[in-house]
Amino acid sequence: MSYQNELYQQVILDHNKNPRNFREIGDTAHSCNGHNPLCGDKINIYLKIAPGDVIEDVSFTGSGCAISKASASLMTTFLKGKTLAEAKVVFEEFHKMVLGDLDPATQQHHLGKLTIFQGVREFSSRIKCASLAWHTLICAIDKTGETTME
Repeated sequence: MSYQNELYQQVILDHNKNPRNFREIGDTAHSCNGHNPLCGDKINIYLKIAPGDVIEDVSFTGSGCAISKASASLMTTFLKGKTLAEAKVVFEEFHKMVLGDLDPATQQHHLGKLTIFQGVREFSSRIKCASLAWHTLICAIDKTGETTME
């Protein structure tokens, strides 16, 4: 097993077992429920937005596979303190990366430690697991209420 694959597995297992920001934020105007009916993953995203459209707090609840939960956990830690515009840029880059349309080794990006998920693109059935929290985040930002990944 390569170092990259071993690191990926360790990070996924750690964030699945000990998810960061796994809680509901009360009194928030920005939240969304996400559901992947193909595998049963369900994620709820909560955002607390400060003046200047800065993400003051972001959290999640729900259930799902290790990749889905780890993706939500890493996403919430990464986005705290970012603006909504920055979050949308990171979403686009993350989505392109897991689809194989962005190579973080050769293309400029803002993904930082989120590049750990680049290996997901090799398993097409897992792309929706990794991206469910991200699509739900955009739903929460846009206040559309619910998103379903079919």
